[in-house]
Amino acid sequence: MEEVKNKTLTGERALYHINDTIISECVFEDGESPLKECSNLVVNNTTFRWKYPLWYSKNVIVNNSLWENTARSGIWYTNHLVINNSNIIAPKQFRRCDDIELNNVILSDALETFWSCNNIRLNNCKATGDYFGMNSSNIVIHNFYLDGNYCFDGGSNITIFNSILNSKDAFWNCNNVTIYNSKIVGEYLAWNSNNITFINCEIESNQGLCYMDNVKLIDCKLTNTDLAFELCSNIEANILTKIDSIKNPISGHIHAKSIDDIIFSHDMVDKDKTLIEVDNND
Repeated sequence: MEEVKNKTLTGERALYHINDTIISECVFEDGESPLKECSNLVVNNTTFRWKYPLWYSKNVIVNNSLWENTARSGIWYTNHLVINNSNIIAPKQFRRCDDIELNNVILSDALETFWSCNNIRLNNCKATGDYFGMNSSNIVIHNFYLDGNYCFDGGSNITIFNSILNSKDAFWNCNNVTIYNSKIVGEYLAWNSNNITFINCEIESNQGLCYMDNVKLIDCKLTNTDLAFELCSNIEANILTKIDSIKNPISGHIHAKSIDDIIFSHDMVDKDKTLIEVDNND
């Protein structure tokens, strides 16, 4: 492979359509789309300082690199990309991409990041920003910290392990989500979603888990969670803690340590279709 090393590059499409190349210790200054329509690249210790650095590219590995806050909308329509040990400060990254893997990456401004992408793998990553992962599918995540509302809206086939999500309105309109050993904090969790499973999770959510079908909570803890399961069907929930209140579940089985308030509106649901059990309710 050819190598471009120790260069400061400026101007639009600085290395347009370059292929089979190692790019090391470079700085891409002002100039849009420096690596557009490229393939088979290894990028090391490089800084991107302007918009759209990686569009319509494929087969790219990036190591120990930086996207500064001016490198907005940096990675769109790019497939087969791995980023390791890097910092992405700019927002609106990753649109309509396929086969993206991030390892030890910090996304300091992850506003509107990972939209309409497919086959995403995140390992040991941190992100701050709203609307993360909208309308994306086939996602596997390990050891992720997110601080930002409305994450994964419209997502499908999502599996998350050992993560912390501080997110209002997380997992709305989703299908086929399984979350293991994680903590989720935020109001209105997972409304309008189907086939959602939480295993050994801690959940804190005002009016969370409503308007859902086929929702499972296996050995989970609910804290500061009220008015849960409103108009949910096919519930299977084993809760290790108290639930503040549940309201109008349609069908299923709910077991909890205790439930402070159970609300049924007889004109809306048939309470006999939901089995509710508590260990004690003093």
